[in-house]
Amino acid sequence: MGKTPHNNLHTVVDTKVVMAAAAAAAAAVTMRVDSSLDLNKEARETTKRENDTLRPVTIKQILDAEETYSESGEFRIDGAHIAQVTFVGQIRYVNAFQTNIQFKIDDGTGVLECKKFVDPEKPKDGPEFKVLEHDYVRAYGRLKSFNNNRNVILHFIRPVSDNNEIHYHLLEAAAVHLYFAKGPVGGQGAGTVNAGGGDSMFVDDNGYGGGVGAGAGGNAGGGVGGNMNQHAGGAAKLGNVSSEAQRLYNFMLNTPGGNEGLHLQVLGKSSGMTTREVLKAADELLGQGVIYTTVDDETWAVLEY
Repeated sequence: MGKTPHNNLHTVVDTKVVMAAAAAAAAAVTMRVDSSLDLNKEARETTKRENDTLRPVTIKQILDAEETYSESGEFRIDGAHIAQVTFVGQIRYVNAFQTNIQFKIDDGTGVLECKKFVDPEKPKDGPEFKVLEHDYVRAYGRLKSFNNNRNVILHFIRPVSDNNEIHYHLLEAAAVHLYFAKGPVGGQGAGTVNAGGGDSMFVDDNGYGGGVGAGAGGNAGGGVGGNMNQHAGGAAKLGNVSSEAQRLYNFMLNTPGGNEGLHLQVLGKSSGMTTREVLKAADELLGQGVIYTTVDDETWAVLEY
């Protein structure tokens, strides 16, 4: 009977040791899981930043883009991740609603449904309100998929007025396609895309690339200068803008803003411009199609090439 308390003491001590060891092991596992989650999150964010660039494409390329998995919102063209795209085509249908404008655009390789959201409280004087059926347009937007239907949510759309832009865009899209399919000029070549000799950019053997409608051609729009270097097209498109717009654009080019871009307050404080100057300059740059709104109407990012 006298040894029973001693045995109970050992039992209590052993139980505490076991519980402490279990808690330490659980904490170690939690730390490893948290560390793994942080690394995965950082990797995803890095990949998103790297992939969130603008690529010139044909509509057939958009319709044929490979989706990572159903409704994932992640796409590949020529094996390369894409998110934002730019293309030139002819308006086949346009319908304006209170909060958005819906378009169907045909570039001769396919027909694509697009949507541009608008602020119902703002004046309807933007370039998207000047687009009419049969007009040729330059469009910028983000590729989406819903119920296996491809569409583009537009950041910006404008009428075009120079025939050269159609040809320039097709040449630029072809050059980028060949870069990813064959490798850079003088290189050994990718050798993995379209090994069978097919061309994923333009029409198939049946004469059309994934939609219905007439081929592109005729009068079209606003020449775009520059080259394939990042920002080159945007810089060439500035044209005749105010010194404030040029100053704001140069500041945004050289200031990292991440995926969300730069807010009005940040731009005002960091660039030395007043709020009024920033707003006026941003409106000019939006009209030129070289920046776009992101999380709200006072946050902008540069359209990158």
